[in-house]
Amino acid sequence: MTTTAADLKKLYSKDKKKKLFVIFSILLALIVTILFSLSFGASSPRLGEALTVIFSKTFPFLNIGPASPLAETIIWTIRLPRIVMALIAGAGLATAGATMQGILRNPLVSSYILGISSAAGFGAALAIVFGVSIASFAGYLVIGNAFIFCLIAMIIVYSIARIRGMSSESVILAGVAVGFLFSALLSLIQYIAPERNAVTAIVFWLMGGLYTASWQNILLCLPLVAVAMILMMTQAWNINVLSMGEDVAVSLGVNSKRVLSINMILETVATASIISFTGIIGFVDLIAPHISRMLIGNDHRYLIPCSALMGALMLLGADTVARLIMMPTELPVGIVTSLLGVPFFIYLLIRKRRHRFS
Repeated sequence: MTTTAADLKKLYSKDKKKKLFVIFSILLALIVTILFSLSFGASSPRLGEALTVIFSKTFPFLNIGPASPLAETIIWTIRLPRIVMALIAGAGLATAGATMQGILRNPLVSSYILGISSAAGFGAALAIVFGVSIASFAGYLVIGNAFIFCLIAMIIVYSIARIRGMSSESVILAGVAVGFLFSALLSLIQYIAPERNAVTAIVFWLMGGLYTASWQNILLCLPLVAVAMILMMTQAWNINVLSMGEDVAVSLGVNSKRVLSINMILETVATASIISFTGIIGFVDLIAPHISRMLIGNDHRYLIPCSALMGALMLLGADTVARLIMMPTELPVGIVTSLLGVPFFIYLLIRKRRHRFS
């Protein structure tokens, strides 16, 4: 039986509708999770009251009736900034993870492969223990230091990889080496820290959390993450071509080294902007792209937006669990994502091994 062009067009249209349906379904699930997260916590204003606060603050010209001062403080000052930061962080990390997995052609790498998580921890530790900072943005000593050291790690990895020819393998190996370097330096700082309280602060920062979320932090973080995400999405076609192999990329006129370099920079900016404010939140950047890939396939034109929504859904869900599971105290969200992510990562390793030898 011969497949005609009309049949292929029909199959493509059907596949496209399926992918868009999956993306729309994740978006609906994300909206439901946002409403749930708004409504539940140590203190739980009614959903209608929470929406009243949001609309009255967002659209003051509508003259919506005022909510109680307590509800306004809980929703607008505490809970909503945390939700927005979870959406930004989850979407940014997942987008960076999907991009790195695509350009490095390795489904088991994450957005931290360049060693930037260890570098961020080292920069934060310097500021916490010794008050030493290369740069401080608007008084944010720890945040500025963590961000700058992320960029330093990327520059080192890029320089090493460029000497080796900018191959995927050289980037991964250089990232692992730089990660171990900054991890050792971080351990050294923890060991020689003169005060145990400083060590406790470092460990708490490394666990990752959204407890510092505020509108001011969001205004600093959002522009960098949003621009980096948009630019990564514009690279979707190049990543599709590069994932077929360098020979195919060259034959189609795609400069693989340039694509790799551009996306390394964008991934670093997005991830550094996030972890500087949240600490290290693991596995979202690894798991969200994998789940999205299982649902819609490897086409990065759909995979990257789907991963962004999935990452936002995962991190917001994990943060909601972290807030509710031990009320009135809370777990660092990095612990929750790791507890959920490790079993899935082991499953991926086993599944990949079985497929390889089957």
